Amino acid sequence: MPAIEPNEMNTHPEPLNPFSAPANYIYTYTCTPDEESLCGMELRCLFERAETPPTLFASPIAVGVSRSPFIKERIDVMYEADTLEEIYRQTEQVDVEGQTFKVICVRSSDLAAEDKIDYDGRRAIEREIGLRIEGEADVKRPQRIYGLATIGGRWYFGVYHKNNATWLRQMRKPQSYSIALSTRVSRAAVNMAIPRPEGIKAIDPCCGIGTVLVEALSMGIDIVGRDINPLIARGARTNIAHFGFDAEVTLGDIADIEDHYDVAFLDMPYNLYSRITPEEQLSLLVHARRIASRVLIFAIEAVDEMISAAGFAIVDRCVARKGSFSRHIMLCQ
Repeated sequence: MPAIEPNEMNTHPEPLNPFSAPANYIYTYTCTPDEESLCGMELRCLFERAETPPTLFASPIAVGVSRSPFIKERIDVMYEADTLEEIYRQTEQVDVEGQTFKVICVRSSDLAAEDKIDYDGRRAIEREIGLRIEGEADVKRPQRIYGLATIGGRWYFGVYHKNNATWLRQMRKPQSYSIALSTRVSRAAVNMAIPRPEGIKAIDPCCGIGTVLVEALSMGIDIVGRDINPLIARGARTNIAHFGFDAEVTLGDIADIEDHYDVAFLDMPYNLYSRITPEEQLSLLVHARRIASRVLIFAIEAVDEMISAAGFAIVDRCVARKGSFSRHIMLCQ
C-alpha cells in the first residue's frame, strides 16, 4: 500500500513561548482565472467561511497543505507581534534541537504597495532571524523550516509547510476518457464534500474511471464506487490498483444501493454524451438523496429546479471551467 497523504489535522506544535497567543495558522493560495470559482468554493468548505478568503489569510483550522491543489503554504504560528523587532527577540527562544534550519519570509502580504518588501528585503529579514536562532542554518536541505508573514499590521512566525503536490502523480492514469473529471477538479471536489475526513463513509455511485475515488483514497477517506457500465467499472478498478489503493467498485444501478452513506458524489450523465431523459436524471438525484445525507453534484448546466424536486437544498456552488467547457458543482444537503 502507498503512503496515505497526511491530513495534518490538529498537528500544531506547542508554542515555544508559554505566554504567546493561542496557536493559529497562516495560509497562502494561488489559482488561475478559470479556477477562481472552484478554488473559492474549496476554501470556503475547508475553512468554514461564508466568503472566499484573500490569498493570504489566518485561520484557527489546520488543513494539510498538500490536500488542496490551490493552497501553497502554511505557517503554524509560534509567535506573533506588532513589530519585526519583537519577532526578532522572540525567535531567540527557538530550539532546533540540534537540527539544521532555514527561514522563509513569505512573499505574499497585505501591505500597501509603497510598503511592500522586495526580494532583497525578505532575504535580509531571513538572515536577521537566522542569526538569532542558535543552530546551523542550511538553505538547501534544512531539517526544519520556519516561516514569517505579515497580515493586518502584525507579524507571524512559526513552522513552515509547503504543498508538495503529491497528487500530480495521479494525473497519469492507465485508463481515461475525454469527459472524465480532471484530477484537480476531483481533488477540490473531495475537499468540498469531505473537509473533515475522520469517520466519514462515502460513495461515488456513478464513478466512471474513478478519478474522485483515487483522490479520496489518497487522502485516506473511506469510499466505495459503483457504475452501471462493466467496462467503465473495470477501468476504475484498474486505476485504483495502479496507484496502490484498495476500494470496492461494484457493478450496478444506483437504484439498487441499499446502504446509507455520509457523502455521495454524483456526476450527472450529460445529454451531449448520453441518451438520458430528464426523468432519468431526476431519478438519479432522488436515489442520491435516499442513500446519502450530503451530495456533491456535477452537471453541465444549473439544474436547481430538479435538485429542489429531489428534496435537496444547495448550500454552496461553483463552476469549474476548462476552455469552453464548464461543469456546475453544487453541494447539497
